Amino acid sequence: MQGHKDRLRLHLLPFFGKMDVSKITSGTAQEYRASRMTKPEGWDDEKPWKPPARNTIHNEIVTLSMVLKTAQRHLWLDHVPNLSDPYRRQSKVEHRPWFTPNEYKILYEATRKNAAEPQRPNLAWYAEQLHDFVLLAANTGLRPDELKHLQFRDIEIVYDEYSGDQILEIEVRGKRGVGYCKSMPGAVRPFERLRDRPRAMKTADPTNPKLPEPSDKLFPNEFKKMFNRILVENKLKFDRNDKARTAYSLRHSYICFRLLEGADIYQVAKNCRTSVEMIEKHYAAHLKDMIDTSLVNVRKKRKQKNPPPSSDGDDK
Repeated sequence: MQGHKDRLRLHLLPFFGKMDVSKITSGTAQEYRASRMTKPEGWDDEKPWKPPARNTIHNEIVTLSMVLKTAQRHLWLDHVPNLSDPYRRQSKVEHRPWFTPNEYKILYEATRKNAAEPQRPNLAWYAEQLHDFVLLAANTGLRPDELKHLQFRDIEIVYDEYSGDQILEIEVRGKRGVGYCKSMPGAVRPFERLRDRPRAMKTADPTNPKLPEPSDKLFPNEFKKMFNRILVENKLKFDRNDKARTAYSLRHSYICFRLLEGADIYQVAKNCRTSVEMIEKHYAAHLKDMIDTSLVNVRKKRKQKNPPPSSDGDDK
């Protein structure tokens, strides 16, 4: 909400001034875009001027649209004009930054080494938590905010009839409300370690460690700096397109791993609480194994030409 107020005060109000809302049309919105992309008059040349990013202007138009929708609800406006950019070209679809199988192996080996040999003794508990966070995220596909709100009572270890292994059945609360997720078998051991690991407390009694309660969060603390340090030290922070990897990249890796293994795209979308369209757009289109050569490299069988007539001179 504060961002909308700032955009309204700094940019929208100076341009539209006391203009009546009924006078704001698609044309005036386009004039606003042009003015934002133009260097202001009287600009100090000693300070270089840089036009705002496309996403910045988009957010400002969204704020303008919210103002007009409010005016329509109060019957000050008959309809909200179309504020979309008429000259916007189709944006380039790029894949989400993820860890390839080899890069993921480097990552979890680095977090495992960091847990065994932390930089400082007081960081040992956090290093162990980070290692289990990486394994759990890459084997469940949960979003970072979903993992942040996850409690021990939301998880149950069950027997998977398909694989014959134990997996986690997770009740997820996050971006899409309440949903369910079934993990890979590799998520069970990290969860057991989290469940059996005493809580980190400065006043904890070493002789009587406090184990997590069912209502406790799996990851009550942040370890963003530690995670970024490990990424930088192992040259994993940026992918080949110079996109920065974050904790979200573990979710992207889970989706890509499942597709590479031939999992059904609809079931992957359902398990990750997203849409098939989103997965096809940002993941499947960039994985070479998603192209079935038996359907692509089809060759039409050539018909043999009729042999030339016999020239032995016999007419029949």
